[in-house]
Amino acid sequence: MNPVRKGSDPPLSAGARDLFDASSDAAAVLSARGDVLGWTRAAEDLLGYPASEVVGRPAMSLVALPGDPVRVAGIAERCRNGMGWNGSVPLRHRDGRSIDTDLRVSASFGIGDDECFLLSARERQLRWTVGESVLDGFLTRSPAGMAVTDRQLRYVWLNDTLERLGGVPREQRLGRRLSEVLPGMRTDIIEGLMRKVLETGEPVTDYEYVGWSWSDPHRRHAYSTSFFPLVDGDDSISGVCYMVMDVTERWNARRLLSLVSEAGTSIGRTLDVSRTAQELADFAVPRFADFVVVDLLESVLNGESHGAWSGDTGRAGPRPVLRRSGMSSVRRGCPEATARIGEQVDSFPLPRDLSRFRSGEPILIPALDPDSDLWAGPATAADVIRTYGLHSLLSVPLRARRTTLGLATFVRSLDPVPFAPDDVLVAQQIVARAALSVDNARRYTREHEAAVSLQRSLLPLAQSGGTALEVASHYLPAEPSGGVGGDWFDVLPLSGARVALVVGDVVGHGIAAAAAMGRLRTAVQTLADMELPPAELLAHLDDLVLRLGDEDTLDGGRARGASAFLGATCLYAVYDPVSRRCAMARAGHPPPVVVEPDGRVRFPAPPAGPPLGLGGLGFETREIELPPGSLFGLYTDGLIAGAGRDVEDGMTRLGRALSRPETDLATLCREAVEELVPGPQPDDIALLLTRTHPLSPDRIATWDVPADPAAVATVRAAATRQVERWGLTELAVPTELIVSELVTNAIRYATPPFRLRLLRDARLTCEVSDSSSTAPRLRHARTTDEGGRGLFLVAQLAHRWGARYTRDGKIIWAEQELP
Repeated sequence: MNPVRKGSDPPLSAGARDLFDASSDAAAVLSARGDVLGWTRAAEDLLGYPASEVVGRPAMSLVALPGDPVRVAGIAERCRNGMGWNGSVPLRHRDGRSIDTDLRVSASFGIGDDECFLLSARERQLRWTVGESVLDGFLTRSPAGMAVTDRQLRYVWLNDTLERLGGVPREQRLGRRLSEVLPGMRTDIIEGLMRKVLETGEPVTDYEYVGWSWSDPHRRHAYSTSFFPLVDGDDSISGVCYMVMDVTERWNARRLLSLVSEAGTSIGRTLDVSRTAQELADFAVPRFADFVVVDLLESVLNGESHGAWSGDTGRAGPRPVLRRSGMSSVRRGCPEATARIGEQVDSFPLPRDLSRFRSGEPILIPALDPDSDLWAGPATAADVIRTYGLHSLLSVPLRARRTTLGLATFVRSLDPVPFAPDDVLVAQQIVARAALSVDNARRYTREHEAAVSLQRSLLPLAQSGGTALEVASHYLPAEPSGGVGGDWFDVLPLSGARVALVVGDVVGHGIAAAAAMGRLRTAVQTLADMELPPAELLAHLDDLVLRLGDEDTLDGGRARGASAFLGATCLYAVYDPVSRRCAMARAGHPPPVVVEPDGRVRFPAPPAGPPLGLGGLGFETREIELPPGSLFGLYTDGLIAGAGRDVEDGMTRLGRALSRPETDLATLCREAVEELVPGPQPDDIALLLTRTHPLSPDRIATWDVPADPAAVATVRAAATRQVERWGLTELAVPTELIVSELVTNAIRYATPPFRLRLLRDARLTCEVSDSSSTAPRLRHARTTDEGGRGLFLVAQLAHRWGARYTRDGKIIWAEQELP
């Protein structure tokens, strides 16, 4: 076969190569006499002729033009000289119509003793004004590697692209099989697919595999290959044509995305800070790096409340105190490590300016230089780099919820490929998941310690329910011989004028029960601030109760857990004065009592979940509607049950006592307790009564916001006018700014539908809802930044702000104090 001669025309641009992707073109093989020798399925689809009607016939019968022997001879001579030909030729369809096609003819090649030409055509879609030189030699200069093999899978023709992809010269391929040219590169599978095409006549498309190339032996490449048969006139297959594309970039992107997804399930399986750090190191080796260390701030490991390094970012500021918390290596024992688990480490490899550590900016060093002054601090660092061949480094700070927690450092030594910018993005995603798990574990530890301490009175007083609820409570301790009990109640204000009501009962008496009650009350307050639904809050509380009260004592050098906590019941409800609905869930606690304005009494019973501390069982939320002026009461079982008293009878008596017409809620609460429990009792008693006051429609304003940045000005003006109509002129300007920032952020970063709502209650509340579940992030913009100050501005103007999640998305809210 004559070698293909390269033309002198300039190469096709990247855009043109994409437009001339020949993977779906019709193809045929012609003899030197112009007879059709091979006919593909794509050719049958284009012109309607099956192979049996075309093979063996002159190809000119398919051309919808008068014969031009001189021109045909010229094209054949051009192709025999190693140059292809292309042009626009109308072809005749089997049904008689003419199809304008772009036709390409390859340089001549031999099959046996016959001289042949490979033709490919596609229906003409675009008119090109470029010269013929751009399309000249398309097959030989195609971005896809192309080859033709005979039935013994021996190469009979290939283009320049395939020669370049494999790195094997054309002369060494022709007459040989792929397994003889590139042994070991999954050639058994590839040749098996080619045999399948020969046997079945069915094409195989887009088979991907990973291999290597002589042209780039130090890097793994991914290839996508398609095979299709060459069919003779008698429907026999005379060979295989295949095309190869280098899809390494696409394969790498897919592999890295899979790595990030797998990290989400492998890191953070426990609420333990150190274990999570070790899980990060174990996951990354050897998937991503050959050596990984995770160093956490000492304050994070100690469970301190701030949990982040707060040193000055300047040169004179203090350096963070880090301790080695996790490490892993492809080498046994991690000999590359300059510090062991638990030891204090230097901030290596951080730069002298520690602002990047606080901001979370990664550090990428593609090629490590052991002689760099970056390693002047730790004297052993340069020696380790030389000894173990560390050649590339990537360091990413662990940050979660605007808090810096530590530093993860990835190093490659055995893997010859250095870290690249794409690796930085992957590392940031993996570290972000680990940082969130570390922060969750840190927060859990902090909340656990806060719950153990009795920060408030052991006998809490009812708080105000704002304008949504009128509140009264009565607590009756157990008789002195029984000791202090564990009954408690609380009223907690939430965003959007909502109020949370909770009542609970700790099993047992004495100091242990009182301590457990204080712990649970603190925990409920903490979880309520997280805006959790009632069932989810009880689930977290149940998980917390399993750990609360465990006191470790030393016995022969071994730790033994001794728990004085026996369990608890709880009912948690959230009342919304706007919708007049109350959502509640209970953990083994008696149902609430509702006395409607007409005097009817009912006990709406949400599904009775198990008492707190059993674990493994779920809780359910139920919603009810409370008419204006309804009486809603929560109580502990000591009020309705006891020695010689039936629970159902006690509930009936309670309903009768609360249904008396009484305007003074506090008096009604006290007299109801005295009526049901006239004398000393062995158990504590708590009764929390509330009377509902829905928010009137004239105190609520709602706007649907189009997903158009131009709508911001409209809703901003409408909100300002509404605030002024409410007589809150002093809040018009800050409300205008808050509405502008929240609505703009929603349109820019969230998913519609969007809605703005203003509530005038004890405070002025601005709420913006969307259907996205992503949480907003407060940034501290630099002086040179054009954005990033929106939520920071909202935080400065509002009394408080936050986010809560709903079934349909989330709500970002901000509250302002009324003048």
